[in-house]
This record gives sequence, C-alpha cells and structure tokens, in this order.
Amino acid sequence: MKVGKNKNFHLTYCTNIHPGESWRQVDLNLREYIPTLKARLSPDACFGIGLRLADVAARELLEGDNLKQFQCWLSQEDLYVFTLNGFPFGGFHHQVVKDQVYSPDWSKRSRLTYTLRLINILASLLPEGIEGSISTLPLSYKPWWRNYKAAWDSLFKESSLNLALLVAEMADIYNKTGKLIHLNLEPEPDGLLENTAEIINFFEDWLLPIGTDYLSFRQGCSRLAAESMLRKHIRLCYDTCHFAVEYEEPLSVFQRCQAAGINIGKIQLSAAIRATLGEENRVKVKERLQPFAESTYLHQVIEQWADGSLHHYPDLAMAMRYLEQSAAKEWRIHFHVPIFIGNYNILESTQDDLIQVLMLLQNNPVCEHLEIETYTWDVLPTEMKLDLLTSIEREYQWVNSIIEKGEIRNCSLLTD
Repeated sequence: MKVGKNKNFHLTYCTNIHPGESWRQVDLNLREYIPTLKARLSPDACFGIGLRLADVAARELLEGDNLKQFQCWLSQEDLYVFTLNGFPFGGFHHQVVKDQVYSPDWSKRSRLTYTLRLINILASLLPEGIEGSISTLPLSYKPWWRNYKAAWDSLFKESSLNLALLVAEMADIYNKTGKLIHLNLEPEPDGLLENTAEIINFFEDWLLPIGTDYLSFRQGCSRLAAESMLRKHIRLCYDTCHFAVEYEEPLSVFQRCQAAGINIGKIQLSAAIRATLGEENRVKVKERLQPFAESTYLHQVIEQWADGSLHHYPDLAMAMRYLEQSAAKEWRIHFHVPIFIGNYNILESTQDDLIQVLMLLQNNPVCEHLEIETYTWDVLPTEMKLDLLTSIEREYQWVNSIIEKGEIRNCSLLTD
C-alpha cells in the first residue's frame, strides 16, 4: 500500500513469512492472509504484495493459465505486486536452510535462469507507472571461498556476466513496455558482498567494467549508455538488519552509495538482536540467547571490541562457546526479530537503526519500495509468538506511525 505524507512509498511485507515452495502452496497462503490484512490495513486503497517465489513456484506459475488466473485474483481483490524476493532459490521453512540459502550462487547458470523467470513474471504483474524490484543474494557465501581465493576472480567475472545478461533482458522489457525493473543485491554478514565497501568495490572493479563491455556489444550502444543501463537495473537492497549487524550507520551508507552512483532499489525493514556485554552480565546474556540458537537459519554474529575492531562468528551456536571469554563489548546477531519491539529483557534489538532509516527517508526519498522482512516467526522463542495476522498487522502499524506521523511507538514485549 502507498504510505507517507505524499503517498510516495510502497509498503508491503515479504511473503517468505509463509511456508510453501510450490505455487499451489503460495497461492493458498496469499488467499488466506492477504485479503484479511488488506481489510484491516488498507480497506479503501490498493494493497501491495511482496511476493516470494521459490524456483519451483516460479516454474509452476508460468505453466498453463496460472499467471492469468493470479492476475484476475489480484484485480478482483484490489491488490498489486511490485516487488519479489529472489534470494532463496529452494526450501526456506521446516528444514535446515543454513548456508544452502546461497545456493546456487550468481556464478551458476541456474541462478540466472531462475531470476530471468522472476523478471518475466514481474513484468506481467507490474502495474503501469510503478517500478518493479527483485532482491537477490550478495553473489555467494564468503566462507565457501576462503580456501580458494585463486578462484575469486572467476567467481566475480562469471557473476558479473550473468548480471549483465539480466540487465539486457530488463532493458529490453523497459524499451518494449516502459516498465522499469531492477535487480537489487542484498549484502548480509558473511555474504560475498556484506557491506558498503564491498558493494562499491564490486561495482567499480567488476560489474561496471565487465558489464559495460558486454552490454555495449550486445545492445549496440556506447559504453556510457551501457554503464547507465547497468546502474539503472542493478541496485542495492538495503536490509536494515544486515547493515546494523555490520555496525554501519544508515546516513553513511546512503551518502557513500550516492557518491559511488549506486542506487538503492529496495529497503527491507528488519531488526537484529543486540547484546551489550559487561563483566557481570555475560552468563545472563548467554542464557537469554540460548533459545535463539536454532537450527534452521544461519544467525551470524559480529562482535565489537573496545578498540572498535569487528570480529565474526559464522553462527550463533558456535559464537556462544566464546561469549564468556570474549573481549567484546557488544554482540549483534543476524536474527530477524519483530521490528516493533526494542527491548527483549537483557537483550535489545537494532530498532534504532531502522528508525534512522525511516526518518532519513522523510527528506531523502532515495527509494520507494519498503518491505517488512521478519521471516523468523516460526522459530522465535515461544514466549515471543502471537498469531501471525496480528503480528504482521502490528509491524505495519509501527512502520506507519513513523512514516505518517513521525511517532515512535515501542513495545517492550510481544505480548504488551
């Protein structure tokens, strides 16, 4: 739905909340939840959907008249799709996901083919006059390549060529239909691209040189036009949880990306766990963190020492072995907790970073697409769970209170 004082932002939530990899399962989830949410949140205006499609669902949606039927349902219910989550390729719920969420990576043809399907689906669903965005993984998973640094050049080259192939497709769609679609790389801890510096370096050292050569030849255009095409169609997905875990200040990210000519195409609204560590509270912090060390997703930990240096652990379960002996003054954990809660009894969230982003957007509308991305409802500790509809509704209301009114409404516990 459109929010903001000038209604210049499209706000949605990502349907990766709901388990289901086939199109039938996705369709059933949408029909169960979306009309009710629309009735509660946007009864008199069109309601946007942030659609997550696994590879199998994308294939099935393009079969027979499935896409046409879906378009009819969207029209009947006064709904629209403007953004897709193309990060997880396969299963994302009720199984061990961990580092397999990065597979296949951007050096693989299967990742390219899957994302081409998403582009064509979004081109069909996207209403006139609205940009379309697709978020995707940060090329690959860094720990896979730590012992094979000689292969990094090949990985970056193949990924850049595959992204350039996608840009050619998105440019053709734009030229034929006027619909602008962009793919948005989503940095996260331990991703091959995990922070602003690595995104900028990738653009400058790999994507722009390789992509410009390819597109100027493929499209028969100047190098300047080819570079412009790349910058228009490949952008950054700013996940507020991920950048907070990296200890990056929102204003700095905005400014550095702007200076480098990198557009932000999608902002995912999310919060991580934050733990302040003192001499006396480490045992209690460890006890409080224990329920979050679950086995489905990776929960990377970055700790900050007194000298400002950052040290990484690949997963919370491993990091907890070192908590009591660590020299860290703070831990930040990649666990997408509900965004409307700032305090978790001993633990906190990085909600302040999210608030900063929303406040910055008031006078710097660098991006129109906002997507709530709390996908961990199933694996939250039991005392933090509510029914799903109420939880999603409260996240919308919290975001809206800041965007529409500039108010900050905090809750200390999920059951408040």
